[in-house]
Amino acid sequence: MNQLFLSYPDGVRLVVGVDEVGRGPLAGPVVAGAVILHPQKTIDGLADSKRLSEKRRDVLAKEIRSNALAWALGRAEAKEIDTINILQASLLAMRRAVLALDRRPDFALIDGNRCPDLPCESEAIVKGDARIPEISAASIIAKVARDTEMCEMDELYPGYGLASHKGYPSKQHLEALARLGVTPIHRRSFGPVRRLLDNRNLSQDAR
Repeated sequence: MNQLFLSYPDGVRLVVGVDEVGRGPLAGPVVAGAVILHPQKTIDGLADSKRLSEKRRDVLAKEIRSNALAWALGRAEAKEIDTINILQASLLAMRRAVLALDRRPDFALIDGNRCPDLPCESEAIVKGDARIPEISAASIIAKVARDTEMCEMDELYPGYGLASHKGYPSKQHLEALARLGVTPIHRRSFGPVRRLLDNRNLSQDAR
């Protein structure tokens, strides 16, 4: 990791890293992680979750949950995404993750270029998931949690291939949408889903 070293305001003791996963999929929630690392328990191998293998992410997620000083998850559902848009839903999921911590942080490091509304000072860091250990840890637990949920959704909504593509707009997913229709976990405001619903409504109106 090309680690970025930061200085904090006086009095800062607990720093939380925050990241979200699932902005691009057509289905499922956006999930955020918040992690306060333990200063005496080093976790080796932290990195951007997208650059790690599934097996390595699973191992690290267990280590993070066991050794972090505090960790929590937050989420925004597909219906919320459709109502307030994906950016606002991502910020909401981050806020929920931080508020769910059992320790109140003094400072938050946020992946990206926007900070959610938090009860502590915060700083947004572009590509922070590849540069800040706390954010890397947050991205890992969020991705493992969301991927696990999408595998569970695959059993609830068979035929879409959710376990393999995790809700992203793959060819398999788009073909299944056209064939099987839209489920309750699909994001109706996203282009491919919205166009499918519009076309079906037009077909029904033409009858």
